[in-house]
Amino acid sequence: MTTRSYVVTGGGQGVGRAVVQRLAADGHVVVLDLAPAPVDGPAGEGVTFLSGDASDPDVARRAAETAERAAPLAGWVNNAAVFRDVPITAPPSDVLAAITANLALAITGCHTAVGHYLRHGRAGAIVNVSSHQAQRPVRGALPYATAKGAVEALTRAVAVDHGPDAIRTNAVALGSIETARYAEYRREHPEVDRQMAALHPLGRVGTGSEVAEAVAFLLSDQAAFVNGAVLPVDGGRAAQGADPEAT
Repeated sequence: MTTRSYVVTGGGQGVGRAVVQRLAADGHVVVLDLAPAPVDGPAGEGVTFLSGDASDPDVARRAAETAERAAPLAGWVNNAAVFRDVPITAPPSDVLAAITANLALAITGCHTAVGHYLRHGRAGAIVNVSSHQAQRPVRGALPYATAKGAVEALTRAVAVDHGPDAIRTNAVALGSIETARYAEYRREHPEVDRQMAALHPLGRVGTGSEVAEAVAFLLSDQAAFVNGAVLPVDGGRAAQGADPEAT
């Protein structure tokens, strides 16, 4: 019998899909994704696919209600993201719009999850997916890096405001992860594996399943006293500084 449910935004592919597959072992999962439902389903049994914009409060509320019908909603994962660069030399309105496109996804998700937990008088958990770029941006990703910095601040603020309501909010800050998008980049840039090995002290990029295990932990009862944390899931990338003695 399913005793809890989850919502994962952007769960149709990549890291989000891996998170869905992992959480489906613990309960029912509602996938909220812009893409239409795949023919074979996003992860198998125990998964409901809802097509829509995760930044739209009405769509997000429908996802929460869909999950609640399957089992009490216990966890919400804000994974959806927008990868679009706009340089600071562009009109400020364009830069702000690109930042907002990312940040709105997390704000709407947190708004929806917190409101749902409060209405039901229930403890709950939220995990926001951030990036190493919140601390160390790479060139050509200004809106994304800026938004992820704000997502980490949002994580801490929601944790402080709603910890007294037994609502825990944490984040995972990802390094480079093996996804279809990464594989496509590798085909065009065969040197990327060597570069990524140098950037990550573990000598490789991560996998979606490794991210999913970290997310599942933060949503679980085993993390009952973890709140307001940003957990690096990056193979040590954020911890590593350039060695001035390296040749």
